[in-house]
Order: sequence, then structure tokens, then C-alpha cells
Amino acid sequence: MKHDDVKNVFVIGLDDANLPTLEAAAAARSLRYHPLLTIGELQSGEVSVPELIDKARAVLDAFDGRIDAIVGYWDFPVSTLVPILAEHYGTRSTSLESVVKCEHKYWSRLEQQKVTDRHPRFGRVDLDTDDPQPPENVRFPMWVKPALSYSSELAFGVADMDEFQDAVRQIREGISRVGRPFEDILDRIDLPPEMKGVGAQVCLAEETMTGLQVAVEGYVHRGEVTVYGVLDSINYPDTSSFQRHQYPSTLPPAVIAELHDVTERVMRRIGFESATFSVEYFFDPKTQEISLLEINPRHSQSHAELFEYVDGVPNHHAMLGLALDDDPAMPQRKGPYAMAAKWYYRWFTDGVVRDVPSADDLARIEREADGVRVDVTTEEGQVLSDLSQQDSYSYELAHIFTGGNSEEELRAKYDHCVAALGLSFDESPQERPDA
Repeated sequence: MKHDDVKNVFVIGLDDANLPTLEAAAAARSLRYHPLLTIGELQSGEVSVPELIDKARAVLDAFDGRIDAIVGYWDFPVSTLVPILAEHYGTRSTSLESVVKCEHKYWSRLEQQKVTDRHPRFGRVDLDTDDPQPPENVRFPMWVKPALSYSSELAFGVADMDEFQDAVRQIREGISRVGRPFEDILDRIDLPPEMKGVGAQVCLAEETMTGLQVAVEGYVHRGEVTVYGVLDSINYPDTSSFQRHQYPSTLPPAVIAELHDVTERVMRRIGFESATFSVEYFFDPKTQEISLLEINPRHSQSHAELFEYVDGVPNHHAMLGLALDDDPAMPQRKGPYAMAAKWYYRWFTDGVVRDVPSADDLARIEREADGVRVDVTTEEGQVLSDLSQQDSYSYELAHIFTGGNSEEELRAKYDHCVAALGLSFDESPQERPDA
């Protein structure tokens, strides 16, 4: 292979967990992956967008070779860095404005309501007043959340005014960590009149949606919106925390057709192009109606193994095809399994993690059953309440991927992995009587 045939792909936030699936996605291409900024630089504390851009440009400017693509599969700030850097270095990406229209939850709702009524009633919450109130058109129960956050951080389901006031207090205290850096992004965009003065540190209230949660993944290529997969998102019983994502969806064909239709209309309205997306919905079996939860301006790296198990290639395949101006089309049902799931092994109370399995232990667990991959997300001695980017109600301990030919097989493999992991916990130091 000639050196010139190899294409250089810079991955913002390249991580060990995604490297195997990226390599699988590149099987038919001659690609060389280069890391660009670390997860720590991108997600720890309050980031500085100008500093991140300067760091990335220093790496790219020093590179002795052709820069063929700049990609990423994480939320802000990665999602916004991709179009900023792509514009400077002449690589393919959707526009920064289209990304922000997805990620800024309030602006996104304003755009959605121009082409569909499949969304909840919503409104802004004034964080600057001494007595914040829900929007007049939004009824309890509702969700209160920042316009931008990581992994449902600072998103609260509230049933009455006391819970509303407590949620607003916590959001007010923590919103600047992501909101302040996002202000820099908004300053780079010519905002429409309805967004003038709104800013990034804004709080949103939305009526609670009920039913089954579902994710729609796709891309826009040369103006055409393509949906390549619909996945079910199943919560732990009586919680808002994901238990697993399962592919393909088991929803009726008519519902899936409507999901395709609403997704296409919304992504066209936003002006998305040459990039992947993931749109989350609720489907209420009682009313047979769908309701749009949020739009992510990137495919979900959480689903990469699921597509590989079922369709034969991970969803990174589409991202790479778009970035390199290749055919982004995903194969359908060419993988070894009829279905697949990503399970979230969670703990719902605080504690200190003990008995974390070694890399050799994990390799043994994966060898014991085909179609299994385990990624432990905690370390020995980790205090769970110190973990970053968790939802407001639980702590993630491990991600377990299973492929199989029935739901029973998927669950049996998951149960086997949980037992084999052998994770245990001490009560949190904060809770000990002698602390």
C-alpha cells in the first residue's frame, strides 16, 4: 500500500473503548487514526473553548501530512469543535449553526415546532428572579433542565412546586460549568431574533413525556436524510435511568415510519448536512403518539457495538464515510446476531467501589460467552458520588454489550457478566457515623 493511499483521520476525544469499533469501521478503508485532545481536556471541570481550539490547532498545524478528516462522537464541546476545525482545515462537516440548533435545547424546540407538533409543551425558566416559576403553559409533572448539559446532568423530574424550586436551585448552582463555555460558541453564530439575549445559561421546563423511549439514528448526505436504525431504550423499573439500549426496535412498522417522517422534517429544518445524528423520542402505547425528546448532532458511540453485532459494521462507518466523502450507507442485517443490547450496570446509592476486575478478568469473562463485551467505568476505591457526568439518580459502574438471537439470550449473557464481574461496595465515607 502506498503511503499516499492512507487517509489521516483525526478523532477528537479518541478513547480506548471506541478504538476497536473504529478499526472495525475502517476495515474496507485505508485509514490512520490520530487522537486530538483527551477526554480529560474535553470533559473535566469547566472547559475553555478558545483554549481547546488553540490546543487542537497546534497539533494539526504540526502534523506532517494531509488532514483528510476531523471527526468526533461526543457531545459538547466535541460536537462544536468538529465544524469549527473542519471549516479552518477544509474538511467535511455540517455547519456550526446546525449543531447548535440541535444542542441548545430551547433553540432546538423553537425549530422543531416550525415543522411538527410531536413535542411536549415547553418554556424558559427565569434563573435570575428570587421566585422562579414554571412557564404558564407547562403543567406538572415536568422536567427542568439546562439548555445544555452532559449526560442528563442537572436534569430533574419534578412533580410539584417544592421539587421545582429545589431543582432550579441545583441548576442555578451548576449551570455555569457547561453554560459559560457554550456562550463562546453562541458568540460565533449570527443568532435569529427569537434567540437574541437568550444565551447559553438558560433553564428549560418541559411537560413530562410518557411511554417507551426510542432512538433514531441517521445521517444527511447531499441533502438527503437517511435513517439507518431505530433502537429501543429501556429504563430500570420505576426510574428514568437507562437499563439498556436494544437494537433493532420492536415498535410496530407504522410507528417506525412516523419516526422516520418526523426525523426527516426536523433535520431538514435545522439545515443539517454531511454528518450523523441521533434523535430521541417517546412512544406512548396508550395514545399511539410519538413525542420528540432531543436531537443529538452526532451518532451515539454507545450504539457502535450494537450495529456491528446486527448489521455487520459499527455506526462509526457512516460518520467516516461522510467525513471522507465516501458512500456512508450502512449495511442492514449482515451481522452475526438478530439483536443486540448495551446494558448499563448501575448502583442507585452512594458507595465506595471494591473488587474491580482486572483486564485479564475482563478478557476471561468475554471469552466465556460469544457476543459479549464488558467495559468497567469505575476504579478501585472510587466514591460513586465523585463520578462526573452521571444522571441525577444513579451511578454507572459498567457497560455490558451482548449480541444474541432473542431477548432471553441477551439477558442471560448480561446476568452472567454481572455475576462474573463480582463488583462490591462499602458504604460511602460521607455516610459513616465516625466520618
